[in-house]
Amino acid sequence: MPPYLNCAIIFISITHLILQKRVIPMTEFYDEKILIEKAKSGDEASFEALIQSCKTKAYNTALRYLRNEEDAMDALQESLIKVFRHLNKFKGDCKFDTWVYRIVVNTCNDFIRRNKNQNSNASLYHTDESGVTVIDIPDPAPAPSEILDSKTTVSYILDCLNQITSEHKEIIILRDIQGFSYEEISVILNCSMGTVKSRINRARQKLKQKVLEQYEELYVQ
Repeated sequence: MPPYLNCAIIFISITHLILQKRVIPMTEFYDEKILIEKAKSGDEASFEALIQSCKTKAYNTALRYLRNEEDAMDALQESLIKVFRHLNKFKGDCKFDTWVYRIVVNTCNDFIRRNKNQNSNASLYHTDESGVTVIDIPDPAPAPSEILDSKTTVSYILDCLNQITSEHKEIIILRDIQGFSYEEISVILNCSMGTVKSRINRARQKLKQKVLEQYEELYVQ
């Protein structure tokens, strides 16, 4: 089969997987290791079951990195194609979904680097089918009279998050917004648990400092 045709088939399959609403019960595949081995041997149903369990969190992670629904969907699609192509490289030294999230984070960072000179568009967040709360992000720099509104306050803090370094922003997104464990983050970022904890502490301090600075700019005239 010509390489371009094979790529097209992979692209169509991944797109269908992202868009479909059907959830494959994991009870049908009680062992992740069995699923992985079947997927490696070309079993599409096993690959679907693996991806179904983590695609929503993967998408929300991309959405919070990129703050644009279309870009997040593109990043998710690109990530899942990478997962599909490199499945045989998965060694099982971490959970499969953690490995997927690492690929998503790396893909988002690549996307940001490729588009660093382009302005991020505002994006509407929503509550997805899994009940994960995704937040509305309006234009930045809310007026002082709006700052007490809870949704605007969250948006204000997220805008401050976008003004700290990418390393600090990344760790806040993974730990405080997406709720990954220290162990998962250490795998996703390929660093030690001690490094993760120290980065989180520094990042929280930087975000707190930025929030206070922005607050003073709005209120201290």
